[in-house]
Amino acid sequence: MARTKRRFSSKQTKSKTGDLDVRSLTCKATMSEANLVFENKSMADVLHLLTTKNLDHVIVINKDYVPLGRLHAVDVLKLISKKTVNRSIAWMHGVPAGQILTNPPLTVKETTPLLKAAVLMLTHDLNQLPVVDEDGALVGVVGYKTIARHIPKFIL
Repeated sequence: MARTKRRFSSKQTKSKTGDLDVRSLTCKATMSEANLVFENKSMADVLHLLTTKNLDHVIVINKDYVPLGRLHAVDVLKLISKKTVNRSIAWMHGVPAGQILTNPPLTVKETTPLLKAAVLMLTHDLNQLPVVDEDGALVGVVGYKTIARHIPKFIL
C-alpha cells in the first residue's frame, strides 16, 4: 500500500519507524474541506445544498468566514414538519440560514492536537468539528474519518 507524503510543521515529529507521530498531529495537518453556507442564504438554498450533495449538515458562516453554527439535515426536516400552515414552502425562500441557529458551534484551532479534537468529538457526540484560524475564520473541518485514519495507529 503506497503512502502519500504529507507536509508537517516543525512541531510535528516522526516516530522511530519514520511514521508521523500521532501525538504531534494537529488539526491543520489533517483537516478537510468544510461544507458551508453563508448566513444570508435562504433555507431553500440550505435544503438544496443538503440534498444535492447528500450532506448531513452544513456550517453556517458570516461574511468573514466565522462559523456561527451548524445546521443538521434532521433539524431542517423538523423545522419543515412544524410549518403546517398551508404546507407552503414559500417561507423557506424568506428565512435566512443564520436566523435558524441557536447555539454557537464548538470549534478547534489549527494548532489543536488531533487527539484533543477526538476527545471533544467523543465528549460532545459530534461527527465533525470546524477548524478556525487565529482570526476565528473557518479553514476546514476535522471529522471522524480523519480520526479513524490516524488515531488507531497510536492506540495499537
